[in-house]
Amino acid sequence: MVQITLPDGSQREFPGPVTVAEVAQSIGAGLAKAALAGKVDGRVVDTSFTIDRNAQLAIVTGKDADGLEVIRHSTAHLLAYAVKELFPEAQVTIGPVIENGFYYDFSFSRSFTPEDLVAIEKRMAELANKDEPVVRRVLPRDDAVAYFKNMGEHYKAEIIASIPANEDVSLYREGSFEDLCRGPHVPSTGKLKHFKLMKVAGAYWRGDHRNEMLQRIYGTAWASKDDLQQYLTRLEEAEKRDHRRLGRELDLFHIDEHSPGTVFWHPKGWTVWQEVEQYMRRVYRDNGYQEVKGPQILDQGLWEKTGHWDKYRENMFVTESEKRDFALKPMNCPGHIIIFNQGIKSYRDLPLRFGEFGQCHRNEPSGSLHGIMRVRAFTQDDGHIFCTEDQIQSEVLAFTTLLQKVYRDFGFTEILYRLSTRPEKRIGSDESWDRAESSLADGLRASGCDFEYLQGEGAFYGPKIEYTLKDAIGREWQCGTIQVDPNMPERLDAEYVGEDGARHRPIMLHRAIVGSLERFIGILVEQHAGALPTWLAPVQVSVLNITDAQADFAQEVVKMLKNQGLRVALDLRNEKITYKIREHSMQKLPYILVVGDKEKAAGAVAVRARGNQDLGVMPLSAFCEKIASDIALKS
Repeated sequence: MVQITLPDGSQREFPGPVTVAEVAQSIGAGLAKAALAGKVDGRVVDTSFTIDRNAQLAIVTGKDADGLEVIRHSTAHLLAYAVKELFPEAQVTIGPVIENGFYYDFSFSRSFTPEDLVAIEKRMAELANKDEPVVRRVLPRDDAVAYFKNMGEHYKAEIIASIPANEDVSLYREGSFEDLCRGPHVPSTGKLKHFKLMKVAGAYWRGDHRNEMLQRIYGTAWASKDDLQQYLTRLEEAEKRDHRRLGRELDLFHIDEHSPGTVFWHPKGWTVWQEVEQYMRRVYRDNGYQEVKGPQILDQGLWEKTGHWDKYRENMFVTESEKRDFALKPMNCPGHIIIFNQGIKSYRDLPLRFGEFGQCHRNEPSGSLHGIMRVRAFTQDDGHIFCTEDQIQSEVLAFTTLLQKVYRDFGFTEILYRLSTRPEKRIGSDESWDRAESSLADGLRASGCDFEYLQGEGAFYGPKIEYTLKDAIGREWQCGTIQVDPNMPERLDAEYVGEDGARHRPIMLHRAIVGSLERFIGILVEQHAGALPTWLAPVQVSVLNITDAQADFAQEVVKMLKNQGLRVALDLRNEKITYKIREHSMQKLPYILVVGDKEKAAGAVAVRARGNQDLGVMPLSAFCEKIASDIALKS
């Protein structure tokens, strides 16, 4: 007798071993049809998997995250099947699931073309419609190596040869195609209906640049037609908002091969940067932070003390001078402790809050660089709070409240809160971890935040809170963080004199709100699709004349607006006014002012707001009041 316990707690008994598919059928024909896999005692398995003992079972469908992963995994195999059908000489390598989809790498004598992708996707649909069963079998490792060698699939043979000799390997067959795979898979190809191939890229075999360059075909797969369409729509919207394209079109910045992974800021982009930096500087000043500035280059000995030289050196830019090794700082924390250590600190000085717009350098792999979102040189709104254990909760509360206001000012209203707890490998006592985790959690609760735990995701020295933004199209961006660290003060001998007259180690709270300014500006550009709110816009107003007869008045208007502290452009070109309006509108300016003879005579301006809104003619003073209100409201 085999007893199966279902997720709702109900139990079913079977006279002997039973497959996942048979259990689903016993529950209902609809569930049996929808079943993609099973989850037996927490492990996802094929529907053909036989349960021969008492177990807990959940039937996995397309509505489950596990089901979506099985769909994507199986669709990667369907892609390989279609490629082998159309291009038999192509060799298959690996095809894992990735976020929102999958890819598969192929070795092929020529480059796949866009037309090839269309043909492959069509063949995938045909193979899916055949609804061929997906069948698993197991072979000894050496037999599997010989099998794939005989097929001419040398990459597969190499993968299998790296598996220990005493292990069996599983293969999955659908139609004429058989592939190495741990599984699980959908029961038949007919379950795979909603997919699309996206692009082809290059990828080195096993990620090693010394190996052959393969061709990687990316695809996406979903459980329903609507889910697929929504994803493709999101991609279209994301493409329109791509900060790299908008950075070029709006003349904000560019990336140059003369300095890979760094940003060349143009005047307009640097204006946005300055607005963000000066705003955050006011935040520092108004919330008890003392701004400091540490050096860019620090001695090897310091990085040895912090542990970076041993564990992070490959990501650091290293230089030598007078037989001493130095490194460009990848983070600001050690410099702040060195500043803290100057002079004797008392418990009365705590909490002591340091802030720095500190430029950091990290030697990121070239393949991971992405516009201004992932760079090698970046500036953080970096802050460190030196405090006692008892002060952690109140500092977390104050920081969270402040962060929420900052994000609102930048146009972000939805924030996700996640608390990362102790990892398996860590330092410090369980009691100290209990106190630190409790202080972070209580600080979040006190600020009225719902949060989720990320079990085991904390650093080896302390827990942290991650603050994640949701943007206008639902994407998540982790920007803010506050992290408990008793370790670095210990390593660098930070001390304060306690109320008892004895010396104590402070707790160091690492905190950032926007994080990397480069990345945050990229997020802002994409959030607003380049149409930055008035207070951030690099040019807030353009003044356009209709004919030369209004040139003098247009110049007067510009002078008056600049005297109000506004960022203003003047266009006196001898072009049609419709052409000038269209051109300036494409720059996504908050306001365009047009002056003709009537406006000049009345001392007024014709106002056009972003989005082709005609606000009519108004006195210049009225417009100044309006734009001042926009700026004050951060709109």
